[in-house]
Amino acid sequence: MSASPALNLAAVAGITVGHWTDARTATGCTVVLAPAGGMRAGVAVRGRATGTRELDALHPRHLVGHVDAILLTGGSAYGLGAADGVVRWLRERGRGFPVGPAGIVPIVPTAVIFDFDLAPGGRADRWPTADDAYRACEAASPVIAEGSVGAGTGATVGKALGPRRAMKGGLGTWAARAGEVVVGALVVVNAVGNVLDGAGRILAGARGPDGRPVDALRYLAEGGAPLGGAARHTTLAVVATNAALDKLQLEALAHAAGDALARRIVPYGTPFDGDVVFAVSTAALAPQTPLQPEALAQLAVPEAVERSVRLARGMMDVPGLADAPS
Repeated sequence: MSASPALNLAAVAGITVGHWTDARTATGCTVVLAPAGGMRAGVAVRGRATGTRELDALHPRHLVGHVDAILLTGGSAYGLGAADGVVRWLRERGRGFPVGPAGIVPIVPTAVIFDFDLAPGGRADRWPTADDAYRACEAASPVIAEGSVGAGTGATVGKALGPRRAMKGGLGTWAARAGEVVVGALVVVNAVGNVLDGAGRILAGARGPDGRPVDALRYLAEGGAPLGGAARHTTLAVVATNAALDKLQLEALAHAAGDALARRIVPYGTPFDGDVVFAVSTAALAPQTPLQPEALAQLAVPEAVERSVRLARGMMDVPGLADAPS
C-alpha cells in the first residue's frame, strides 16, 4: 500500500523543513531547505515593518538565479544573525552560488517576527542564534510539525487590544495539487489582525474584557489605537511549487499568496506588520496555464493559516485553540 502524498510544503519533492524550538523562552526558527542545486525564488513585501536579510537576491534583475534555503525566525532584527548557521550548514555540504576558485556562497533570504511579548519578562534578551538555526537544518525532513513550534513558537494573533488580549498564533502548512502540479504553503502567523475561518467568522484574535472575540477591523475603523505598539507584528509565508516559473512569475505567485492571506487575516499588511511572502520553485514541470500555480496557492494558503492557529497551544496567559479543555 503506497503512502498518501504529504499535504504540506514538502509535497513539493526535494524540499525539506526543519525547526528549532525553545518553548521555555517562547522563540524559535524554521528553515526551508532547497534540493541540491537550489531553487528559484521571488518575494512580495506586503507589510511595512519588516526585518529581513538578502531579499535583494530575489529581485528579477539580480545575478543570483537560485537560493539554497529560506529562514524564518523569531527575535526581531536580533534573529537575523541566525542565518549564519544555515549558511555554515550549507557551506559544509558544498551548496551555494559558485564564485570560481573562492568556492561557493550559500544564499539564504531571511525574515523575522517580533516574538518578545511572550519572552520572560517581555524583554528583548533572547533570540535564535546561528547554532540554533544550524540545529534546525540538521532536523530538516519532509515531516513538518505545526502549531507552537519553530518560528511560530512565540507568535500571537489579534493584538489590536494589546498582547495580553491576543490569542496564540503559530505555524501551519498545507498543499494543493492538480494532476502533477503542486503548490505547498507554510505560514507563521503573528498578526495584529484576527484570523477568520472560511465563513468570515473570527477563529482566533483579539478578546474583550469578557473574553469574547472583538472585531479588530471594526475597532480600528472606529479610531481605536493598536495597543500592542508599533512594529511588533508579522505574518511570514513560504509558497513552493514544482511548476517551472521564472523570477517575475514567482513574484506574482508571492503576491497571489499575499492576497490569500488578506482574506483570512483581517486587517493584513498594516504599518505595524512586517509581512513577507516568499515564493520558490523547483522547476520540475510546466504548469497547464500561467494562472494555475497562483490558483493553487490561493487554495493552500488559507488552510495553512487556519492550521497555524487551530494547532497552536497557549502560553502564559495567552490561550490557544489547541489547549485541552479545562
